[in-house]
Amino acid sequence: MMMQEPRFGAGLWHFASYVDRYAVDGYGPPRTTLDAIALAGSVGELSVVDLNFPFTPGVGQDEVKDALAEAGLSAIGITPEIYLRRWSRGAFTNPDPAARGAALDLMHEAAGVVRDLGADYVKIWPGQDGWDYPFQVNHHEVWKLAVDGMVELAGAHPDLRFAIEYKPREPRVKMLWDSAARTILGIQQTGLDNVGVLLDFGHSLYGGESPADAAQLLIDHDLLYGMDVNDNLRGWDDDLVVGTVHMTEIFEFFHTLRANGWDGVWQLDQFPFREDSVDAARTSIRFLKAIHRALDLLDVPALREAQARQDAMAAQRLVQDALLQSMAGDR
Repeated sequence: MMMQEPRFGAGLWHFASYVDRYAVDGYGPPRTTLDAIALAGSVGELSVVDLNFPFTPGVGQDEVKDALAEAGLSAIGITPEIYLRRWSRGAFTNPDPAARGAALDLMHEAAGVVRDLGADYVKIWPGQDGWDYPFQVNHHEVWKLAVDGMVELAGAHPDLRFAIEYKPREPRVKMLWDSAARTILGIQQTGLDNVGVLLDFGHSLYGGESPADAAQLLIDHDLLYGMDVNDNLRGWDDDLVVGTVHMTEIFEFFHTLRANGWDGVWQLDQFPFREDSVDAARTSIRFLKAIHRALDLLDVPALREAQARQDAMAAQRLVQDALLQSMAGDR
């Protein structure tokens, strides 16, 4: 059965300029939030963007609203920047109570932006919550701070949804919210029904998970609020263009979503350091459309029969038949 094409989205940082520890002068000229919105709009097939907050200096909320409207975009999420230098020792788990309070203040402010822009969720990426060395932290205490902080934040906004994006490491050597399973446990500890997960395909890959299995686990617990796709070489969060390395696994990931009736936005979280960001987005969407066609072509009853026998080769032939002919429909 032919399914309607999904909506496509992107993290606005896909259209930013980047700095790393070598090219400290950056890989391109600085771009404002408004510049990035205009570039996202020029892709032509994006419907939504996830925006970092605060916006770049001098850019106000009304300007962002106007820019989104002009670009034909809307906000799906707001991501408070609780991972900057002030919170290098943690946002929820910082040993300084004042720093923890400032992080929560920023996240509460982001919740207001979500309401104002009509976004779907506040995305929480607690990249600095974790540790770097053995014996650096008391594991019971930092986990309690992390969970209690989510309770304080999400409990204050029962009308909104909060999506935790887990990741195994970077910038901390070990992050607290590091896997689908641990994140589910932490959310269960909060006792709240407005906290879920944004599953990043690349984080799952280099964390040693099967992204399809992680998606199924989250769906089974009714916690999959959103997802990002990209690719990597499994040793680091490279944020390469989706489908350039793990084509079969991304196909299984999307098959799992369709099999469960999950129909959210197919969203890009990529960092095209040296590539043109608009071209990278268009190439990604071209591939994702092919994946969508391949899902229509896949002989699902035959696949189920092969899976019931755990017949790996029969399953691979079915997947290859669908996947390798799907690009032929591209124009």
